[in-house]
Amino acid sequence: MKKKIIDSRLRNVCAGLSAVAAAPGVALGCACGCGVFDVATSSMLPEGPGGMAYFELAYQDQNRNWSGTSWSPSVDNGDKKIETAFETIGLQYMFNRSWGAELELPFASRNFKTEDAAGAVVDRRWDAFGDIRLKAIYTGFSPDMSSGLTFGLKLPSGSDNRLADVVDRDSEIGSGSTDVLLGAFTRGEFGSSPWNWYGQGELDMPFLKQGDYRPGVEADVAWGIYYEGLTLGRARITPIAQIIGSWRGRDNGAAANPDDSGYQRVMLSPGIEIHVHPVTFYADVEIPVYDHVTGNQLIAPVLFKLSLSYMF
Repeated sequence: MKKKIIDSRLRNVCAGLSAVAAAPGVALGCACGCGVFDVATSSMLPEGPGGMAYFELAYQDQNRNWSGTSWSPSVDNGDKKIETAFETIGLQYMFNRSWGAELELPFASRNFKTEDAAGAVVDRRWDAFGDIRLKAIYTGFSPDMSSGLTFGLKLPSGSDNRLADVVDRDSEIGSGSTDVLLGAFTRGEFGSSPWNWYGQGELDMPFLKQGDYRPGVEADVAWGIYYEGLTLGRARITPIAQIIGSWRGRDNGAAANPDDSGYQRVMLSPGIEIHVHPVTFYADVEIPVYDHVTGNQLIAPVLFKLSLSYMF
């Protein structure tokens, strides 16, 4: 079956409260780009010891067939639709001003329409846990914790063989692979103004596989600006503007289709963060402005995300 691309970051959540620009995300085994969700954003990088629990709800509908940089007829792709609601709970804790850790537990509900072996379009729905992510966080480069590194593993804990007679490996909720995760972030100010900026990136490198399917290596970066001068009573309101880029190599293995996997992508993402200590609400929309895919892949025209976090 033709591969597909998940057009959004979908994991820039919890108002940037983790060390990867504080954006825990959904650790799902998507063939095209769940890792981009980890390079999200926000005005709230770690500033000292403490923890945060968070919940994220995100939605996307991959319903457009794409080839190269443009629309392609749906008859060119056996897959017709991948509609997914993602839910993630997580915990991030900074033990001191230098070291912290993060744990993410994802869950997804998916509606998948594709052609079966006889050429008939079938509709499959299922719920499953995704791949757990464990990360260490280092912020000891400066007293203000404005720069840092993250490193960890994505574990093959998610479902990767549900409805295997119809669902191909890159459409499963779990990837079946064990991945090394390496990230970095930094932030700064525009002089003495209330405007601030940040940048971050993450590299996802699968190194162990199951069922002869290995997802492609993925690199994701984000750069954004945010404004900290707005308040309403006790609420601090932060508008955010982001640009996100990602590159993913082709999948490989006997269960993969390298001719229909791999892509480059650029997205624009306006968002807003509302903070009333110790609670933060975050929402954004991610809009692709450039997609270049290998072969035929399904893309989503837009993605929506909400998150709620509690600091302690």
